[in-house]
Amino acid sequence: MTLREALAVASARLAEAGVDGPARDARALVAEAAGLAPDRVLTEGDLELRDNHMLDDFVARRIAGEPVSKIIGRRMFWGRDFRVTRDVLDPRPETETLIAEALSAGPVERFIDLGTGSGIIAISLLSEWPGSRAIATDLSAEAIAVARGNAETHGVEGRVDLVHVSDPSVWFPAGVGKFDLILSNPPYIAESEMPGLSREVLGYDPHIALSPGGDGLDPYRTISRQAATHLKPGGRVLVEIGWAQGASVTALFREAGFQSVRCLPDLDGRDRVIVAEV
Repeated sequence: MTLREALAVASARLAEAGVDGPARDARALVAEAAGLAPDRVLTEGDLELRDNHMLDDFVARRIAGEPVSKIIGRRMFWGRDFRVTRDVLDPRPETETLIAEALSAGPVERFIDLGTGSGIIAISLLSEWPGSRAIATDLSAEAIAVARGNAETHGVEGRVDLVHVSDPSVWFPAGVGKFDLILSNPPYIAESEMPGLSREVLGYDPHIALSPGGDGLDPYRTISRQAATHLKPGGRVLVEIGWAQGASVTALFREAGFQSVRCLPDLDGRDRVIVAEV
């Protein structure tokens, strides 16, 4: 079967199963099975696909709800490929709002990424700021291992300290000192909202990275209370939030003594990032 034929068959199977964007997903899966970049599937459609069984497996997994990124093991974020597994949250494009805001103020000497997951926030910023150093933490030892691999892939492993924390109530490990910038994309989905998540999210992202339980706001309560003691003069806190949490998280940071608190929208106009300064 040629790549062109494989693409047509895979796209038709995905479409029949009701998968969103079947042509896009089919191209990514055919490319992975063929060991090619996705754009070459279209330009070299006469090439033979040697491993039809691999593609059949990929398509079956996608029909079952597994995201393409988890099938092929990587996700593009801020122009770079990151390895992703079932042990880490699948990076969302909305998180690029946080990266853009961090970069807008220029490079910093030292920052911390709380709940790093695959490491996309810390590694993206270190890649843009070659003179910066970072600490990145996570409750999951498996996530730390994925982040370490991504740091090595992008050549920043010598500038980031990856810290596994075992206590979910500890967001700032003891003795980490002060930072110019504190960032986090914490779990924020309320417990009551979890059953309504799509199967792509609920079945393939780690629950610990999705929801802290309760109303979803506990991470912000802790971070807002503790952040000021870990900020250098003029430092900032940037946290990603759920689209309906802007007012609540803004209030938490103001109650914690932050004088300047702003809520930034993502590209779809939804509340997405809180920026707080003492």
